Amino acid sequence: MRNFWIIALGSILACCSGNVGDSEFVPSVYVESPECASSPSVRTFSGIVEEAHEISLGFKTAGQIQKIYVKEGDMVTAGQLLAALDDADYRLGVEALQIQYDQVSDEVSRARRLYEKKSMSANDYEKASAGLRQLAVQLQANKNKLEYTRLYSPVSGIVQSVNFSPAEMVDAGTALFTLLDVSHMEVVADIPAVSYLEKDSFSEIACTSAHTADTPCPMRLLSIVPKADGNQLYRMRLAFDNGAASKFTPGMNVSVKMNLNAGSDTIFHLPLSAVFRSGDADCVWVLNQDSTVTARPVTLDRALSGKKAVVTAGIDAGEQVVRAGVKALHEGQKVKVIEQPEATNVGGLL
Repeated sequence: MRNFWIIALGSILACCSGNVGDSEFVPSVYVESPECASSPSVRTFSGIVEEAHEISLGFKTAGQIQKIYVKEGDMVTAGQLLAALDDADYRLGVEALQIQYDQVSDEVSRARRLYEKKSMSANDYEKASAGLRQLAVQLQANKNKLEYTRLYSPVSGIVQSVNFSPAEMVDAGTALFTLLDVSHMEVVADIPAVSYLEKDSFSEIACTSAHTADTPCPMRLLSIVPKADGNQLYRMRLAFDNGAASKFTPGMNVSVKMNLNAGSDTIFHLPLSAVFRSGDADCVWVLNQDSTVTARPVTLDRALSGKKAVVTAGIDAGEQVVRAGVKALHEGQKVKVIEQPEATNVGGLL
């Protein structure tokens, strides 16, 4: 009987030892996807809309103002008549020279016929022709002065100020109007030195105002003054794209937002516990589709962020990395992933 129990116990032990040897221990692990740390950040600045230029407009000739066709605040287009001088004297001057020119022109025509018949010397004919050309120049100059009694807008813009009234006398070049050139407008913003150093990474620039908050207007960078002012700020100028300037007026306050690209290389954050040393390399365990793990060398930025490791190369977004118990694993080992409880199901009670 004693031998029976000895034999039975030996059989049981043999069976148990065979099962342990044939089965492989499958550890349970927590995994985590790399957290992207290089997504574009946003910079926001206060800006102001400015006209491209401020133009002072005046007549090219002197005279008495006959009529002013616009008032302050009017929107004008290129080629629009703004004001006119009394042109009576200029018209008389053109008429007088025109009569003289016609008379001399007839005389030159007779002189040409005499010259062709050899009845007039070449010298006399040349003098008559030169006199006619001189009168033609004087006549054209008077016609130009007559034309200068009309003042037209050279660009589309807004009349900011009207400096004279009808019946007043003005000299040539005296500024009658101040015109804001709004054929294209710009946004000016002052940025700090830290943002100036990031200027090569600016992208997707847009501006909004109180009445366009829901529809940001795209902008493009024109220039940044490379010298700081007394407040250590750098003047940045932006231009509107796609005709968006029509929604803004000079002097309007706007908010300028721009993305700051972190660069072409994607940077990830991982828990420090996910990183281990294998030889001379920093590595992490990457979970494969067949539930096995593979050691993956990674490049770390030694400036670690808190409890996170900054990984600059070696992993991709969407991969799953073992974040705890990494020293107990080996290459190709099968693991069981422990599901993370949802934020609304703390402790997995539901």
